Amino acid sequence: MASILVDSPVDSVVRIRLSRPKANILDRAMGSEIRAELQALADSPGLRLLIFEGEGPHFSFGASVEEHLPGRYEQMIPEFHALFRDIEATGIATAAVVRGQCLGGGFELATWCGRVFVDETATFAVPEVQLAVFPPIAALVLHWRIGGNRASDLILTGRRVEAEQAVAMGLADKLAEDPLQACLDWYEKRLSKLSPAGLSAAWRASRAPIIRDLGEHLDQLEAAYFENMGHPDSVEGLSSFLERRPAVWQAAGGG
Repeated sequence: MASILVDSPVDSVVRIRLSRPKANILDRAMGSEIRAELQALADSPGLRLLIFEGEGPHFSFGASVEEHLPGRYEQMIPEFHALFRDIEATGIATAAVVRGQCLGGGFELATWCGRVFVDETATFAVPEVQLAVFPPIAALVLHWRIGGNRASDLILTGRRVEAEQAVAMGLADKLAEDPLQACLDWYEKRLSKLSPAGLSAAWRASRAPIIRDLGEHLDQLEAAYFENMGHPDSVEGLSSFLERRPAVWQAAGGG
């Protein structure tokens, strides 16, 4: 059964909706579907905007926790990171429409987009640290979006940010009662009359710094993630979450 829905709400715009009730978990199967769609879009001239949206009340609760465990993360993490390389390879401008919870890998997907439109229910967080792991993509994109100190705060604490504060700090761009319509209105006003080829060239140029970081630094962060997974606390954090019990951390300096 497909876990994404793809449509074109207006001409030259493609919308990819994460569609796996109730939480739109971004597991490997969903990631593969999105990547296949992106690779097809890369060969489709004339597109000006790609929108990511969550079907239902939430954008996404994030990547599959089960797939972060030893024996599975070794494949899942590189495949998840390849999704972001594929997004940039399309050369298509991106936007996200966020309602409800937008967590972990879902947070990374939404905030990677060039514009983020939210309604008042939107809540953002990268809570990985609470499981003794960290979010490599967020470590790249948050510096791009909100600057180093704020990025460190969100990654170190895993705290949640509500819609109004998300806009105030630059995590999101527009708060609206109907965020999809706000996105389409922005598209109609700002992008719809532009040359698709010219827009793609401008998009790639504007994204040059983050594309560079994706090429130069993501492999290092991925290696650091794998090294971190060698510590017992990382497996304990993930296991305790799945078993719905408090984590028991090793003493400082142990392991």
